[in-house]
Amino acid sequence: MNRRPISITIIACLLLVVGVAGSIFHLHELGLQQAFRGENIWIFVVEFVAIVCGALLLQGKNWARWLAIAWIASHVVVSFFDSGRKVATHVVILLLFAYFLFRPEANAYFRRKETAGG
Repeated sequence: MNRRPISITIIACLLLVVGVAGSIFHLHELGLQQAFRGENIWIFVVEFVAIVCGALLLQGKNWARWLAIAWIASHVVVSFFDSGRKVATHVVILLLFAYFLFRPEANAYFRRKETAGG
């Protein structure tokens, strides 16, 4: 398999968009002086992780798909402190990520990247 599965490309781009858009939104919402103070820094750490996951999924890094699963799983956990609707939404996204990131085509793509020295 020479090409990246379209599902990997879509998830990677989604993570990149979520990370960048989330950072811009939260920076605008919080303001520059408050954005990187106290617990607000974690918002940007989470957005940065999304960007890293997206970029490295595009490069075929196997561990990036595990990080993407951990990233969305953390959203499931945090959602328990908010609302049942958010929990359900994040669980559905987690299941979709897991399904598409670990399909045979995706496994072959990441395996090929690993054996090629990447």
